Amino acid sequence: MCWSIERLKEHAWTLFLFTYTDYKTIFFPVTLFACAAAPVQHVTLLFYSMVWTWLHQLHIDVSNQYRSVAEDAINRPWRPLPSNRLTDRQARHLRYALPPVCLFFSIAGGRDVVLASTVLSIAFVLYDDFGLAGHWFGKNIMNCIGYLGFEYGATKVMAGSMMLRPEARLSLLMSGLIILTTVHAQDFSDVEGDKAIGRITLPLYAPLFSRFLVCIGVPVWSIILSIMWDISPGKQILLICLGILVAWRFYSHKTASHEATSYMFYNIWLFAVHALPACN
Repeated sequence: MCWSIERLKEHAWTLFLFTYTDYKTIFFPVTLFACAAAPVQHVTLLFYSMVWTWLHQLHIDVSNQYRSVAEDAINRPWRPLPSNRLTDRQARHLRYALPPVCLFFSIAGGRDVVLASTVLSIAFVLYDDFGLAGHWFGKNIMNCIGYLGFEYGATKVMAGSMMLRPEARLSLLMSGLIILTTVHAQDFSDVEGDKAIGRITLPLYAPLFSRFLVCIGVPVWSIILSIMWDISPGKQILLICLGILVAWRFYSHKTASHEATSYMFYNIWLFAVHALPACN
């Protein structure tokens, strides 16, 4: 019995390591977005939405990390594959087991949730197996589709049988545009690993332009969204100041460790803008 519990703990820790870096980029922002856009109809739907989001996060992380062992050996050697917690064969089996598991888990949420799960699975295949992850444009487009799939699915789960409000649909549109124009902020700290495996991200393809997009885009989006959601002047000032802080860090701090910290502030900003529908 003790042996079984220890094995379960080991497996749980392995799954956690697969998903560790994306709690701040996927799980918490998507869950907050769904809570703000739906809003929450019942605590069981909140729990279902959180588990749905985490399961699909695990799916994308296993799919991505299965194809990026060389990069992770440089940037994140503690992950399950470079640290040899799983063999290549075990990771492959897990990767191909997750799509039907995610799809089955989506059935209770209805047709739209199944559709979101299907779109995410297709996007993951295009991203990892058809080389879109290695091209800056394909990477940004797939990131945008991925975020929208996560947010739409989680929001539909949270809404239960209710139709999405116009505000929720507008939130999804704006979120997609924000991700499309600024999500490459995640790539600045990984340029050495990306260069080593031949992946051409936007910071590698166009270093100055990509940094300009983040440094201008984040404050501008802060202004647009604060006006669009008609939040109070105090909240507007806080959001815009946070956007300026993110922009300043990406402009003035350009070492790998500083870029990682700047990306953390970007995620705080992203978390804040995802909460705006609940603030108006």
